[in-house]
Amino acid sequence: MSVPAPVSDTLVTPLKQGKHRRIGIFDSGLGGLSVLRALHQYLPLAEMLYVADSGHAPYGEKDTAHIIARSEYITNFLLEQGAQAIVIACNTATAAAAQHLRARWPDVPIIGVEPGVKPAVTHSPSGRIGVLATPGTLASPKFQQLVERHGRNAEITLQACPGLAKEIEGGELDTPRLRELVAQFARPLQEAHSDTIVLGCTHYPFVRPLFEQVLGPEVRIIDTSDAVARHVAHLVTELPPCASDSPSKPSDAISDGHIRFWSSGNPALLSQIVQRWFNLACAAQPLP
Repeated sequence: MSVPAPVSDTLVTPLKQGKHRRIGIFDSGLGGLSVLRALHQYLPLAEMLYVADSGHAPYGEKDTAHIIARSEYITNFLLEQGAQAIVIACNTATAAAAQHLRARWPDVPIIGVEPGVKPAVTHSPSGRIGVLATPGTLASPKFQQLVERHGRNAEITLQACPGLAKEIEGGELDTPRLRELVAQFARPLQEAHSDTIVLGCTHYPFVRPLFEQVLGPEVRIIDTSDAVARHVAHLVTELPPCASDSPSKPSDAISDGHIRFWSSGNPALLSQIVQRWFNLACAAQPLP
């Protein structure tokens, strides 16, 4: 898999590389692949189960009840596949559904993602922060609480990016339309003289080079996928080895390092995207 090299064995033990651990990850579509990439870096021996809910994307433009229902359905599916922990690799789904999922499955580690407002405020020289996110994320009480908690001493410009995640879902990462959207959404942050920009949707790291071109090298861009991966790595290593798929299959036969994919949209397209973006051959399955 063409991802950043696994962390050195001198720093991470084989156990901490995720051997005999199974992690479920889901997103409204392709965005969570950025989190999957970071997770694989820290846990190269863990088995990953990834669901792209592309048939219902983008979540950022759906109502809360719909997002909760989809998140519950997918979490239940991943647990049926033997997932020991669930990563909600979607800012909008985290804001809308994380609390509900944790109440529904109190014994399962459920890890969400949230825009990196705290590290942005910490690292900004001027205290002028820009946040790029979906309309759903910016409107959520959870995000508003995040800003209230960490952004009191900063000047934060919030920029909703309707249509950006959907455009990235097409799989082409440098199109005239994408460049147009990136320039449009970056402009208010430039006008506010923001020196640190938060990518508040897991889709957006895939067009980070486009934002870097528009914003310039002096602007710092914050992507929290690495921090999420490190947190998940710590939690997963405290779990017992996962059960085998069947009584006749020993736990040693678990497919360490294997990644399985499902899509509620077009599985063939997901397979093509994974091959194109990560040079990983896979056969994504339809989500039941």
